Amino acid sequence: MTASPEPIGTELRPAARQPSQARRPVLILAVVGWVLVALTVAGIGAALARSAPASSTPPGSATRLRAASWVAAQVSRSAVVACDPAMCAALQRDGVPAGELLTLGTDGPADPLGSDVVVATAAVRSEFGIRLASVYAPVILASFGSGTTAIQVRAIAPDGAPAYARALRADLAARQRLGMDLLHNPDLIVSAPARAQLAAGDVDTRLLATLATLADMQRLRVIAFADAGPGAAPIVPLRSAEVAAAAPSGPVWIHSAVAFLSAQQPPFRPSSARPARAPGYPHALLISFPCPSPLGLLATTPQS
Repeated sequence: MTASPEPIGTELRPAARQPSQARRPVLILAVVGWVLVALTVAGIGAALARSAPASSTPPGSATRLRAASWVAAQVSRSAVVACDPAMCAALQRDGVPAGELLTLGTDGPADPLGSDVVVATAAVRSEFGIRLASVYAPVILASFGSGTTAIQVRAIAPDGAPAYARALRADLAARQRLGMDLLHNPDLIVSAPARAQLAAGDVDTRLLATLATLADMQRLRVIAFADAGPGAAPIVPLRSAEVAAAAPSGPVWIHSAVAFLSAQQPPFRPSSARPARAPGYPHALLISFPCPSPLGLLATTPQS
């Protein structure tokens, strides 16, 4: 046992030191050295522990979460979504039922044509190669991230890319015609940006038909169109509109409009119709439809 240290102020006499006392500085230095080593190791361990979650996060997982959140919020609940196993799991965590998912991969189907939308992760792009865009799913509804971890949400072309392109062109022409009709509707007051979008055919056919019906019930102001997915192809239509009663109106009109829209049958029932506040319009209505936008709802003759 090491001798007790001398009280402070006691004179130390060299002749009286015992052999164990002579070794005390060495022992103290050794103990201090071991303590410093232990603290250093502990500090390194703590630093590694703090950095472990970041280093163990799979590349692209944040992009996957963003894409899954968008699909869960924007894609129709009647649509079947094709995805790789990791993305399917993320979609289920965001509330998409397993019955609405088509899992791709080695044990999955040979192609994604049994779905309405495919989430094109790196694994899916690797599985189908150039056929994914050239045959199965030519149009991007939304895009997230960049490089090898980029994820695109694509609309499936059930009859092949050429037939889908023809249907898209015909739908665009029909949207342009109905958009011009709405611009001449005296019961619709349309903002300048929204006028340009209507004339260009940028607005979803379900939304166009809904605005025409609401204008028959109440003179409306069309404030803005929105809801194209991030990075969507230019031909993908806008699926939401902010509108307000042309005459000063409180929540009564909003309530009646929401009740009317909620009673509609698919595909003309919005995914959301709720009160909103727009600059200068304290009692506005935000109407949103899910994607993908159906083609051919208006009576048109496809252009070859």
